[in-house]
Amino acid sequence: MVRRCFVRLCSAVLLVCAIACAARPAAGENVAVRRLQGTFHGFLILKTLAGKVLASGDLVQVAQGEQITTRLTYRFRDGSLDDETAVFSQRKVFQLISDHHVQRGPSFPKPIDMQIELASGQVTMRDKDGKATVEHMDLPPDLCNGLPLILMLNLSRADSAIRLPMLVPVPKPRLIHLVITPEGEDPLSIGGIRHKAVNYRIKVELGGIAGVVAPIVGKQPADLHIWILAGDAPAFVREEGEFYEGGPVWRVELAAPVFPRTVNATQK
Repeated sequence: MVRRCFVRLCSAVLLVCAIACAARPAAGENVAVRRLQGTFHGFLILKTLAGKVLASGDLVQVAQGEQITTRLTYRFRDGSLDDETAVFSQRKVFQLISDHHVQRGPSFPKPIDMQIELASGQVTMRDKDGKATVEHMDLPPDLCNGLPLILMLNLSRADSAIRLPMLVPVPKPRLIHLVITPEGEDPLSIGGIRHKAVNYRIKVELGGIAGVVAPIVGKQPADLHIWILAGDAPAFVREEGEFYEGGPVWRVELAAPVFPRTVNATQK
């Protein structure tokens, strides 16, 4: 009898919470262009929290007027690949045009291949054999796939929190929200010089009944942390989080070039 009442109580709570989640506005928040994006090439290193190197990251961004193409590729030592290309515009606010994200190889239990065309709302999912499934969705204009880091570099110190919609590549693509909140500054040193980086927490909001059930059954995604060096020209310094649902927490840092031990050019 007690068990039956408990089940009924849980059902009632879930129903109320689901209604509350459904009533919450689905739209995110546009991020104003405070710093125009340009062309650059950066290098990253992906490690476990224990320091084991997993992959090398290659970030290439090319500007053509108001349109920017950014591609971030991680090549894993076990042959796996994480490759995402986002195209966006920067007219007063940042707006996604298209995004293509691929994950495959031993490091990813469930390979993904998702392509988004925002204007048409077309979402293309490809399975491991390359077979495509096309779906048309009503996508929000401030969809942030491929853009979180760029958007964070344009946040103001006055921004206490921001909520952004993202499409996730589950078997049937669905919208979630990322809630980005600054959590103070952490000290670090670069070349012996002391700095402070803002620690941003990124929490995933699943929404709907899934968002209510997930914490109860233990499937709420872990929070992501990104550290940004503040100032007139903000810079990324570190990231810690899951690369796929239920995966381990990995760390991304800036990579330093390593030259072979040869005679210096000035000595030749």
